[in-house]
Amino acid sequence: MSDASRVRAERDLYRRLLELTEREDVTPFLEDALGLVVEVTGAERGYLELQGGVRIARGFSEEELAEVRRELSTGIIAEALATGETISTASALEDPRFREQKSVQLQRIRAVLCAPIGSPALGVLYLQGRGAPGPFTEEDRAHIALCTRHIAPVADRILSLSDDARVLDHTTELRQKLDVRQIAGTSAALAGVFRQIVVAAPVDIAVLVRGETGTGKSVIARALHDASPRARGPFVEINCAAVPEALFESELFGAEKGAHSTATRRLEGKVDAASGGTLFLDEVGDMPLAVQAKLLTFLQSRRYFRLGGTTAITADLRVTAATNADLPTLVAQKRFREDLFYRLDVLTVTIPPLRDRPADIVPIALAVLDRLGRDHDRPIALARSARVALEEAEWPGNVRQLENVLQRGYAIARSEDVPVLEAHHLFPSTPGATTAAQPELGDYQDAMRAFQARFVREALEATQHNVSETARRIGLARSHLNDLIRLHGLARPKKPRAP
Repeated sequence: MSDASRVRAERDLYRRLLELTEREDVTPFLEDALGLVVEVTGAERGYLELQGGVRIARGFSEEELAEVRRELSTGIIAEALATGETISTASALEDPRFREQKSVQLQRIRAVLCAPIGSPALGVLYLQGRGAPGPFTEEDRAHIALCTRHIAPVADRILSLSDDARVLDHTTELRQKLDVRQIAGTSAALAGVFRQIVVAAPVDIAVLVRGETGTGKSVIARALHDASPRARGPFVEINCAAVPEALFESELFGAEKGAHSTATRRLEGKVDAASGGTLFLDEVGDMPLAVQAKLLTFLQSRRYFRLGGTTAITADLRVTAATNADLPTLVAQKRFREDLFYRLDVLTVTIPPLRDRPADIVPIALAVLDRLGRDHDRPIALARSARVALEEAEWPGNVRQLENVLQRGYAIARSEDVPVLEAHHLFPSTPGATTAAQPELGDYQDAMRAFQARFVREALEATQHNVSETARRIGLARSHLNDLIRLHGLARPKKPRAP
């Protein structure tokens, strides 16, 4: 083939592949992509398989196809998957690497061209036999490489969609009873929280929301309000840790004109503002003891005085509170009033930390990215590598930390003008000084990722990078191990070609 003819052929292949990638239906795209590469290489048979279970073949009988599938763990296909390299041989029957393979001998396999899809491999593209004698050409190698490059992102999308399809949403039935659209997740643990809301919301008594820092206590408190008979009333929040003790009484109950230096007019307090609705006391464990006494009196009588006032005011509201502190311990230490604790802890809603509901990590991430995309008119998808990275990371700061990492990753991906957020956007590993766009994650997070990478690398080295054997030894699914290999950049280095 002349240079001009080769260029035209590559151009035509590229155009046809681009046309295929615009299709919405994935399986017809893969079928046509396989047919296209079989056509341009002159192969007699072709086979394509992805990790998600998609299998497409051309020119094989059922018996031959069964033998090809067995090659996934041994032989030519296994070699391509393990090394990440394209395997080409003029005759597998005469090639010392493969001639002892039973399938090679039974089928009298000669010319073969086999390439992994993605790195680490998400699948494999296998061509067998040629109409012309001899091996597949360098042009054929270029064509199969071009084809696998276009198939790889589609494979990634298929695997991500199959992951989503496997997720059992334990919250579906409860979401029909509650307006909790702002709370993402599918786990049984989150469903347990929703069940607590269903019990607590209709009863007009105090509720204490418990959970670690960053678990979303204020969001749950708002969901309680929205599900209650007071939903049409205001939801007013006061952060007890953020108000100076000297101003707390005025902030909570309001002040008459002249009651203090800043009261140049009558000031409305949070209790006034929450009339008819819900008053939410966040971080109630940090409330000063002197204010705790006044709050207790208010909860007992539902009557209060504005600071500097002499007229008692009756309040019509519901009180909910939240804390990440161990209130019984604070009570034992005389740092929190026991009688106030029992007044607040009538019904309890407990939010489990993110480590106890890992199934919620990706749904939360997708919801955050969707919101960021709408807010900035720039949607960005979440790559499979990023999903794996998020699921494998530790989240001591829970949902708040997860949201912060996603916001930073979104900003980095947007600055690069890419449509997909990858793992390296979320967890930049470039050494050097931290920039404003790439704040440090913290020693604990870095240490966990470093340990994971070292563990997987050493396990691979112990099996000479045999992915199937490594997965068996460390108790992981092969697909999961491949995700970790891709996440940490542990693909086997390509061997230099012989001159």
